[in-house]
Amino acid sequence: MLTASTSRKAGILIAVYVAALAINLDITIVNVALPSIATELDAGTRGLQWVVDGYNLAFAALVLAAGSLSDRYGRRPALIIGLLGFAAASVAGALVDTTGGLIAARFAMGTFAALIFPTTLSIISNTFTDRRQRAAALGGWGAVVGVGVASGPVTGGLLLEHFYWGSIFLALVPLALVAAGLAFALVPESRDPAVPALDRRGLVVSMAMLGTLTYTVIEAPEHGWDSAFTLLGFTASAALVLVFVMVERAAEHPMLDVRLFADRRFSAASGAVTVTFFALSGFIFLITQYFQVVRDFGPLSTGARILPVAISIAIASVAGGILAPRVGTRAVVVTGLTFFGTAMAWIALTVDVDTSYWATIVPQMVVMGLGMGLISTPATESIMLVLPPARAGVGSAVNDATRELGATLGVAVIGSVFSSVFGARLVDSAFEATGRAEEAADSVPVAFGMAGADPGLLAAVQDSFLAGLATGCTVVAGLCFAAALIGAWALPGRRFHAAKAADAELVEDLEPAVA
Repeated sequence: MLTASTSRKAGILIAVYVAALAINLDITIVNVALPSIATELDAGTRGLQWVVDGYNLAFAALVLAAGSLSDRYGRRPALIIGLLGFAAASVAGALVDTTGGLIAARFAMGTFAALIFPTTLSIISNTFTDRRQRAAALGGWGAVVGVGVASGPVTGGLLLEHFYWGSIFLALVPLALVAAGLAFALVPESRDPAVPALDRRGLVVSMAMLGTLTYTVIEAPEHGWDSAFTLLGFTASAALVLVFVMVERAAEHPMLDVRLFADRRFSAASGAVTVTFFALSGFIFLITQYFQVVRDFGPLSTGARILPVAISIAIASVAGGILAPRVGTRAVVVTGLTFFGTAMAWIALTVDVDTSYWATIVPQMVVMGLGMGLISTPATESIMLVLPPARAGVGSAVNDATRELGATLGVAVIGSVFSSVFGARLVDSAFEATGRAEEAADSVPVAFGMAGADPGLLAAVQDSFLAGLATGCTVVAGLCFAAALIGAWALPGRRFHAAKAADAELVEDLEPAVA
């Protein structure tokens, strides 16, 4: 029989899980609509990258500040305000009729998501003080996050099968409103009044740093990777990174205590999360277009074909949360990174116009999903273990920032690598004789539309797309394998978890005596 306390905790979990589901669906639900958006709003590849990355960039740039503000002024009101604002921005996104308007709405959605997401982890950390209960709650949170990210395409596909492209945003509104109602009714107030005022200088520099880097990467295929524009952008980004570190080290109360990253366990766990979402976001950005444009599947069929990723992520997220305290974060996360890298290398070697879905693509997606699930929950718990519960918002914000930084750069880098290879191959193909190769290189749907039924042009577009996809997957595979090697050295092992468990038991034994 459930006690009142247990029932309330279950209700709190439902509230934060629904909130996490809504904003993580938004990360990938837009991907399955990219071909429709490209056609209806006349958006090229770079425009589509900004439609995806507008959300990710705003989220990554603001989540640290939002975590600090929610700690100081209250996690419950931050969660409710964020959810209501997210619902309003989603309605706006569904009603626009230009690419620029949609990008602006996506930035607004990301801004409110940044206010929501840190509160979900910090509320869990402050509600579940028992380590095993917290690990289980975080495992469920990781499963919800993974399912939200990976099931976005199938949800979007189902909507697009019956409604117009804006329905993918309208569908998020009821989820956000339900979560806001549950938060208002069930989530208790918690805050840390000792949290200092917002570090405005750090916020401004971090936004400039992330914005400059993302803009440079997305625009690089247009200007050239070795152009003065691109080299200047990368130089400015590197300079802003140094300025951000100096500003935060000099600040009395920094937005991000960069000294935390001196702990190799903390920095390695953050890096693992970044790499994971870099890989997943870049892959989904391309694979949805592969299914819809190259294989000519419908939106619903495309979304359904990504379900193996969602299912395996959910299973492995729970398993990872259970295994990490027993065998150590290192063993679990390194295994996950190896799985993910193997899946991406496998895709790069086998992707073709007629690659078997059941015999090849499904096993690849299962290996990928298992890898992501084994990484996300243990790495997240390692990040959270560094800070005390009173500063849980800061820890969760760092976790969220690394996720969104990875997602932002994944779409920007992998999308731009793809765009460069696709454009270069197309210009040197049969399209050159048409005199419209440059126009075709700017947009995948436009290129396929121009090819029509012409066998030579169609083969040229298909070969160019597959070359770009294979190159992008190769880049991701190399990054995952490199991260696995670093993680084998830096991530915490079983002894670290045993020590933390012993510390927790000591605190629990002392609390009655202190009381």
